[in-house]
Amino acid sequence: MTSLVATLSAGIVFGVALAAPPGPMNAIIAEESVVRGWLAGFKAGLGAMSADAIFFVLAALGVVAFVERFPLLRAGMVGVGGVLMLYFAYGAASDIKSSFRAGGGATDDSDPRIGTGFRKAFVLALTNPYQILFWLTIGVGLLQPGTLDVLAQTPYVGSSLAGILVVNTGSPALVAGFFGGIVVWVTGFPAALVSAERRVEAFAPIVAGVSAVVLAGFGVLFLAQSIAALS
Repeated sequence: MTSLVATLSAGIVFGVALAAPPGPMNAIIAEESVVRGWLAGFKAGLGAMSADAIFFVLAALGVVAFVERFPLLRAGMVGVGGVLMLYFAYGAASDIKSSFRAGGGATDDSDPRIGTGFRKAFVLALTNPYQILFWLTIGVGLLQPGTLDVLAQTPYVGSSLAGILVVNTGSPALVAGFFGGIVVWVTGFPAALVSAERRVEAFAPIVAGVSAVVLAGFGVLFLAQSIAALS
């Protein structure tokens, strides 16, 4: 029982560690949260997590590896992802003006576009090469017997955290904890942003602006990678 709880807890830490770093998914979650409320941000997070769930199933069936064997297909997906990121960056930039408030920000039932965040994050996640690469390598091994250095996989800072938390893979509890950790993040991150938005009047337009810059930056990067691979 103790081992099961430890594995589940390690999975939660793993999910939070991978979901938390800045990137296009969190840019969309942040924009949706401060412009349209907690529920919109939460739904955007569920969109990204749903794509992860699909990748997990496809990786277990070997379908994700099929994409890896066709570089032109992979490059095309990266290019589509880049175009989508630039499009969503334009949307985030357009939200900057509307996010200035007089006496309160958007509530969870005040914007008819509250469900668009799920679709945006879901479609973007399906074309995100970083997520595909994760499920091709680390993700597909979660159910295979072995070991995993959990914190070493954290984007940007993994090398400095290597060796701190090493767990045995091959347990469904690790996968359950992993997705549980993502749920913790997509619940708490929007809540923290909405709380800050209610206290700082300029917070929403700042977050929308940063989200636009992040999405545009990744969009240009993905397009450059796609063009280089296709040329």
